[in-house]
Amino acid sequence: MDSGVGFFNFSIYKVVSKDNLSLDSARIRILYYVLLLSIYVLAVLQVNMYYQPLNSVAVINAIMLISTAVLFKWLTYKPNWKIITHLLLIGGSLINLADVFIVLQTVNSITVAVIVMIMLFSFYMLGQKPGFIYSALNIIPVGVFITLQSYNAYSINVLPEQPGRSTIIIGLVSCLGFIVLIHSYFYRFYLNSHIQLKRSLKQQDILKDKYKQAIEKAERSSEEKSQFLATMSHEIRTPLNAVIGMSNLLIMGDPRPDQQENLEVLKTSAGNLLAIVNDMLDFNKIESGKQVFENVQLNLAELIKNTCSAQMASAQEKGLSFKLEIDEVLSSKEVFAEPTRISQVLANLVNNAIKFTHKGGIEVKVSCLEQKTSLLTVNFAVKDTGIGIEEDKLKAIFEPFTQESISTTRQYGGTGLGLTIVKRLLESQGLQVQVDSTPGVGSQFSFNMEFAVAAESKYIVAKSPENVKEALETAGKNHLNDLKVLIAEDHPVNVMLMKKLLSKWKITPAVAENGKRAVELMHSGEFDIVLMDLHMPLMNGFDAAMAIRKMSDRKKANVPIIALTASAMIDIKEKVHASGMNDYISKPFKPTELLEKMQMLTAAIA
Repeated sequence: MDSGVGFFNFSIYKVVSKDNLSLDSARIRILYYVLLLSIYVLAVLQVNMYYQPLNSVAVINAIMLISTAVLFKWLTYKPNWKIITHLLLIGGSLINLADVFIVLQTVNSITVAVIVMIMLFSFYMLGQKPGFIYSALNIIPVGVFITLQSYNAYSINVLPEQPGRSTIIIGLVSCLGFIVLIHSYFYRFYLNSHIQLKRSLKQQDILKDKYKQAIEKAERSSEEKSQFLATMSHEIRTPLNAVIGMSNLLIMGDPRPDQQENLEVLKTSAGNLLAIVNDMLDFNKIESGKQVFENVQLNLAELIKNTCSAQMASAQEKGLSFKLEIDEVLSSKEVFAEPTRISQVLANLVNNAIKFTHKGGIEVKVSCLEQKTSLLTVNFAVKDTGIGIEEDKLKAIFEPFTQESISTTRQYGGTGLGLTIVKRLLESQGLQVQVDSTPGVGSQFSFNMEFAVAAESKYIVAKSPENVKEALETAGKNHLNDLKVLIAEDHPVNVMLMKKLLSKWKITPAVAENGKRAVELMHSGEFDIVLMDLHMPLMNGFDAAMAIRKMSDRKKANVPIIALTASAMIDIKEKVHASGMNDYISKPFKPTELLEKMQMLTAAIA
């Protein structure tokens, strides 16, 4: 609505909204035409009364004419339609009641028409509550008057006036015209609104269809992205497996110092590339919401030691001290926890600390904050003496592909996903990571986690080479040189790598170039363990494992099977176990990891 119009404006178009479906605009329009028509009708009545002896009615009519003209001018200058409507209804009600009780002293057809007009006008213009009030202010007094008059109980010392027939006709026709005008205008508004609503609903349906299609497209895109990442991971991991594997073999072969240095650089570079691939895959799993949380019984202290063991070597290579402090309470208890996620969070925090620390050291502290009969509250804290983080950058460092600054990214590299993965993994378990940092001094990342305490130990902890040896002595099998191993692998480089690696442990394996051949060799031979690649021609590793599990010879059917895969499928673990395989190792793998799993599985059946 334009409130800046000139005083001499008489046009409706300058005081209403251009939106024809606006209820306020519709009300201003109907008020404008009602006032304009009222001026015309009252002017006609004034002329008509000039020739009739109706002094009081003429005076009242003249007052109404002047008042209506003033309200009309007010509306076209300052469109305060609510106040004008109230004034118009109050004035109309008072004049109507004055006619009934004083001037005419009767209820005629014009009185009824005016009451009906006031009822409609008040409801349409002001709403339900004002409509009831103005209706009651007109109906109740008139009802009281009719009641008193029917009992001849109403009498005042004023002679009633009798309007002429022409005045009655003009007044009645005008009232009916106003009623039709009010109804027709608001019906038009309702009809237009209904049509527009149908159009809006139709557009909403179209938008819903487009939104649904967009969601489906996004889901397909996300699925394609995941499939692409899984495929690329497999293609990248396969040569990385050879690079890292050969580096490990050469390092194990007692190289010269200069060769040792070159091999370490080669191994570190390949490891960095593998870390980038792993970050991307972990982030993709978290983004898709398909990460799976286990709840297994474990010794938390052992898990932390094993997780930090690799990082200790990285810190020492960089000339940094590494201090690991674990509460003694945790060493004597077993808890139910998700080992993979805890290791992932802790490893990311420690790797991040090592990356951004040039001198000094790293401190990992795991403390028991609260100990109950069946519940432990544990605080994990990783502290470094690195470059630190500016306060205004503390939130940004947890965003995907973001580091503190561009210069940080250029100097230290990386994907910028490590802390994002930490934050989202913790948030998915209802936990928060806390950061305390001072630029140039260092940073500390910490979080609290609750663990249910296990009633008693159910297995021998065997996660490090030393513990593996103890477990093997318990099982009565200390050596693997007499172990019969079947390798199912179609990639020649991987076959060569596995043969060289197993030869270090005095093992000569049999090789099957595909899953079908592996099943045939299992039927004709005797093997203690199978190392099964998953992607092979003729028959893949999943089908081969299921075929082995269906063999009639129970010893062969129960042979331990370890999946060796470069695949990054989100549900790989579930598929491996669903096909009957005992465990899996992601390529590239650490020789100690493969050795450990082989020893544990063969010791379990010895």
